[in-house]
Amino acid sequence: MPKKVTWLELFFDLLFVGAIASVTHVLLHIEHGVLEWSVFWKFVLMFVPLWWAWTGQTLFINRYGNDLLPQRLLIALEIMFVLLMISSFNLNFDATYITFFIGYIGLRMITAIQYLFAAKKEQAERRGAALFLGKYFWIGILVSSISLFLDSEWRYVVLYLGIALDIVVPIIGRKKLRQVPIHTEHLLERFGLFTIILLGESIVAVISLLSEEVMNVSSICYAASAIILVLLIWWQYFDNLEKKLDKEMKTAGQLIIYGHLFLFLSLSTTAAAIKMLVFPNIAYHFVILFLFGSILVYVLAFSATFHLYRVPEERLAWIHLGFFLALLLLLFSIAWFVVLAPAIVLLLLCIFFLIFGWITSK
Repeated sequence: MPKKVTWLELFFDLLFVGAIASVTHVLLHIEHGVLEWSVFWKFVLMFVPLWWAWTGQTLFINRYGNDLLPQRLLIALEIMFVLLMISSFNLNFDATYITFFIGYIGLRMITAIQYLFAAKKEQAERRGAALFLGKYFWIGILVSSISLFLDSEWRYVVLYLGIALDIVVPIIGRKKLRQVPIHTEHLLERFGLFTIILLGESIVAVISLLSEEVMNVSSICYAASAIILVLLIWWQYFDNLEKKLDKEMKTAGQLIIYGHLFLFLSLSTTAAAIKMLVFPNIAYHFVILFLFGSILVYVLAFSATFHLYRVPEERLAWIHLGFFLALLLLLFSIAWFVVLAPAIVLLLLCIFFLIFGWITSK
């Protein structure tokens, strides 16, 4: 039976629009023409728990959600914790650590409690899967909680050790979860909606720059190229999502779940790179490497995530991936060895996504 995305799920996503904007903004702290490695690492350390908090609730609703009053009240409480997380995202992470911790752990505790409640109402394999997740998610929560008693680097080591344990629990319980397969169509739709949020961040980046700049031919060309690129990424992703995937497959959904972490990371860094392109003091070769590197991650993550779910006769061969990588390398070489205007750099990527989208969705 098809599972419908509820209005409350969509409202829950709305909170993550602000969260994504806050996390992506961290990438725009450029010093000496480049993005410091420590700043990029902070971005990743903020992004991963954000993705996992959203994914955890999405998966619970996918398997056990019922849109009844108790679930609505718990999601309303989760919204409060999301707000705490959003308010903690900045470069001075030490100063807002407690706020982040309360927000993230609060979200994970509610998700674990929901599984334990669901286990009481379910039977057989469905009860076993809910009980497994409801029990073992507490290991990661407890390990992360130890970080409250630590200082300096050890605080973060223990926090993210707990998050890592939390993330691998479904992988360890893969056999149990395959007995309670995901609603593939619902899960793809949910991840597609989050993808729209990330693509929207690129649009916001363009709008913010246009509002800061005096309009001229250069800025108009840049904005047009950026919008076309975002539209082509949208077309490539969603045409495949809508037309090429088998939405009736019965799986644990882990390729969709973990593959989208890298898809989301790449879309977030692409949004930041689009804005970096017109920074006055940015090192040209750094931003070219950062932008094309983001697209490379997208191509690899997309290929790995969707290959299994494509209708068998629509699956692409290794030669296709080799062609995509060779084309991307060619366009990167052009941008690397010839200093190009921002609009031309984006047009090169438009050419790539035009070909990438045509081959993967034809």
